[in-house]
Amino acid sequence: MRQRLSSEPDRYRGRRRVPTPPRSRYAAVVTGAFVGAGLVAIGASALPDAKSVDPAVLAGVKQASVAESELAARADDANRASRGSDRTLTDATAQDGWALPLADYDFIAPYGERWGETHAGIDLAAPEGTPYVAVRSGEVVRSGWYGGYGYAIIIRHEDGTEAIYGHSSKLLVEQGTRVKTGDQIGLVGNTGHSYGSHLHLEVQVNGAPVDPVPWLNERGVDIKLKTESLFPQG
Repeated sequence: MRQRLSSEPDRYRGRRRVPTPPRSRYAAVVTGAFVGAGLVAIGASALPDAKSVDPAVLAGVKQASVAESELAARADDANRASRGSDRTLTDATAQDGWALPLADYDFIAPYGERWGETHAGIDLAAPEGTPYVAVRSGEVVRSGWYGGYGYAIIIRHEDGTEAIYGHSSKLLVEQGTRVKTGDQIGLVGNTGHSYGSHLHLEVQVNGAPVDPVPWLNERGVDIKLKTESLFPQG
């Protein structure tokens, strides 16, 4: 080997020599890379390919999903049916039941003899203009001025009985109209042979008047207690 002269420039001066790693370190790095790749390959081969899944398993999963959807749909239908039956019951009550003619009133005159004449109905006092309703569903056979009844409405029910609403200040339905139980049909007034603002309610069976108090009480409506049944009664 030639000996470097002191006058020759030192080409390596100022440079930093990187130490060469030992062979054992290279071996560890290379071995780790191969092992990692092998694990990845093994893991990939262990995971099932979607195309290689057993068709019977897929069919079972699909069938279970369909069954669950059908059960949910049936439950929803059952809920709707239940709500529908509730509405039907309410509609039936409104159409076929009986109701109080006024929400609030004072019972001021009963059925019977009064001033030497038969008072063929009952009188319920309320402020003029108070709405009153049909006590039963039926057809309006009269709506207009009716002598001593003043402005009056007569409704014929399905069983042939009739209800007369007298002394109205205003009529809200016309002759020929079909109404349901609880429909507003007029406003309380003081027309005809009247002595103050009130509703005259009269019930006729086979053309003859009957006492509305016990007759309505048999049908779930208590005029004295101002209560009515929640369930339809004939």
